[in-house]
Amino acid sequence: MEHIVTIYDSTDKALAAARVLASSGFSSQDISLHNRESLSSSAKDAGLWRRLFGATVRDNESSNYSRAIETGGAVLAVRVADTDADRVRKILGTPSSTEIMDPNRVSGVGSAKTTPLNLTREEILQCAEEQLEIEKRQVEVGTARVRRFMTEKPVESKVSLHEEHAEIQRRSVNGQSNLKDIDWNDKVLEFVETDEQVAVRKVARVTEEVVVRKAGSDHVETIRDTVRRQQVEVDHIPREIRGSNDLRKDIKKVA
Repeated sequence: MEHIVTIYDSTDKALAAARVLASSGFSSQDISLHNRESLSSSAKDAGLWRRLFGATVRDNESSNYSRAIETGGAVLAVRVADTDADRVRKILGTPSSTEIMDPNRVSGVGSAKTTPLNLTREEILQCAEEQLEIEKRQVEVGTARVRRFMTEKPVESKVSLHEEHAEIQRRSVNGQSNLKDIDWNDKVLEFVETDEQVAVRKVARVTEEVVVRKAGSDHVETIRDTVRRQQVEVDHIPREIRGSNDLRKDIKKVA
């Protein structure tokens, strides 16, 4: 078994620590609280603390206990098995069973004390939350290619062509002709016959201009995603403590 001793600057703080020990499963019969009212002999008696906590109590420790009592503080001791010692130290914030804080390093009334409980410590529980950070980047989505090439298609057009040919027409002559008017010489008449033929040539002209340029436009896009967020939920769970209704009396009775 091991005695774990902690000094407090007030009896109320020591009682609060005792309640927490009881709620943690430690028997109130193993918890003792000492203050001015509970001590029947002088707190300055070094032998008093050795009788209470064992012969291993050093003189400087006895002085610290006595000084705490004289200044209105209290001394809380709990007797536990060696296997439970570390858990009790963690609850009380006590480094070791006999390592008590130097009173010169403690503020307040000047009595030696330790941080009694987790209840008097400030614990910070950080909650994180994710946020969306939207960045824009330019990516290639494709290529617009404008190509000029030549094609052929059949076309037709109707053209009126003019022709000139010699037309021979014979007709009879009635009546007497004067013989002296007759020309008995050979004679050749020539006429130029003409035809219109099609002469095709191709003429190129510009029919259309294609303007190629970049055009920009904006649109609004809704980004949907999920982000994580830490939250804190506080549950107050009552727990029945053996002897908690009269814990103060039990501790004084043990002392």
